[in-house]
Amino acid sequence: MTGSIAALGAGLAVIGAGIGIGQVGGKAMEGIARQPEASSRIQTAMIIAAALIEGVALFGVVVALLGK
Repeated sequence: MTGSIAALGAGLAVIGAGIGIGQVGGKAMEGIARQPEASSRIQTAMIIAAALIEGVALFGVVVALLGK
């Protein structure tokens, strides 16, 4: 039973990360469309934010799997 709960927690962490990175990417594309001259700054911020989201998701997966 605890294994399935851990798998559920890991899955939720990954789904949340996917949604978060999708939001970041979409908003970055909107920002670049509005101000093309700022695309390099927006892209840099987007990559850093995506990396931080991935780090938190990986941490969530590890915690969920170690919690069983």
